[in-house]
Amino acid sequence: MYKVEGVVDPILRTGATEAHEKLPIHFQTVLTCIPDFVIYSDFEEDIAGHHLHDILSEVDEDLRQSNPDFKLYNKLRAHGRDGLDYETLFGSGSGGATDNPGWKLDKWKFMPMVDRALRHRPEAKWFVFVEGDTYLVWQNMMEWLSKLDPGRPHYLGKHMYIGSVLFGHGGSGFALSNPAMQRVSQRWRQARAEIEAYTAESWAGDMVLGKIIKDVGIDMFWAFPHLQGDSPTTMDWNVSKLGREPWCYAPATFHHLNSREYEALWAFEQQWLLGHPYPSWTSPKFGDIFKAVILPQLRERRDSWDNMAAGTKYSTEAFVRLTEEDRRALSPAERQAPGSFEGCRAACESQESCIQFSFSPGRCATSTELRLGHAADVPCLEYSNAAAMCLKPGSGRRVEGSLSSSEEFIQAGWIMSRVSKYVERLDDSCVHIEEEWIS
Repeated sequence: MYKVEGVVDPILRTGATEAHEKLPIHFQTVLTCIPDFVIYSDFEEDIAGHHLHDILSEVDEDLRQSNPDFKLYNKLRAHGRDGLDYETLFGSGSGGATDNPGWKLDKWKFMPMVDRALRHRPEAKWFVFVEGDTYLVWQNMMEWLSKLDPGRPHYLGKHMYIGSVLFGHGGSGFALSNPAMQRVSQRWRQARAEIEAYTAESWAGDMVLGKIIKDVGIDMFWAFPHLQGDSPTTMDWNVSKLGREPWCYAPATFHHLNSREYEALWAFEQQWLLGHPYPSWTSPKFGDIFKAVILPQLRERRDSWDNMAAGTKYSTEAFVRLTEEDRRALSPAERQAPGSFEGCRAACESQESCIQFSFSPGRCATSTELRLGHAADVPCLEYSNAAAMCLKPGSGRRVEGSLSSSEEFIQAGWIMSRVSKYVERLDDSCVHIEEEWIS
């Protein structure tokens, strides 16, 4: 356990529609290492001995009574969890949508959350905000923040835009230094009615917060790759953004994890700590996590598995529509690709940079991006970078939505000789990285 009082205040944001599902794994894993944290929700309650604070009580009472976004909140206040009824089935998160009650409430939490967190722990140097499906690599986060000056106004975020507004994506986690918190809190108190009016017209609370932070003169620090919008099972391990590839850097968060993925990462962290105890602590890198958690799960063939291959696609349906000239342009391996798992593999092997593929009857997809993916009966993730690559049974295409049946025959494969070379090449690239932290 590491001493954090007066240094970092971790804040977890959740809601009544998801709290009982998503919080327990936090209490069993990462939060066991953090002696002092706070949980803000839209409903005051206790879960597994931990108190959840109603952050929406900070919003203007007249607004709560008049704005339809607060319909669920007012039902919760009046009837407790008995007021959830159908909203429970359509809560925010992987099963939700932008017009569901839980999502509508969520955008109102960000500004009052900053103000209340500062009142709760005014002496903290850093405030780290995460969601119910965010995995916080706590030791890494502490190490990263120690590289930065907490006396300056910092806003660390995974970059995202809505229109022209740049902000730190809430699910990826973001961090504010104490001076930044003070500026935002002061702005909230001075212009609360104006900010609430802007929130009412806006789509996302993390965007509202990002705009206000910019308004008070603080630029966002682009924290990629330390803050991640996807989980280790869905991220592209060789993605390049801002001229950086994750492999050689240290992660501070992952997003969109299910309980099994939490457990796998937690087990990795415990094993890593045993092998790298203080004072000889070394931060685990993305490459370390890949080799320990992801690589052992890759193989030549996995049945009932969608590895989210998202490159060249072949299907018997599409072939029928091809002109004779287009058919002749295909290689023999490509013509056979949708016919069988072996044919799909051959098509991938015929492409020099292809590293993985997926097959279902009449469909083959090959990819130059390496992902583990998930069991075929796991729901697709909404609002994830990988959402568009999730295979929906019977559709013949990848769509954002739920994979509702495990009966669809899906197989995944990796060209393991190329995976080995992939790992070697990325390991070699780390020679040119002098510091694992972007600061």
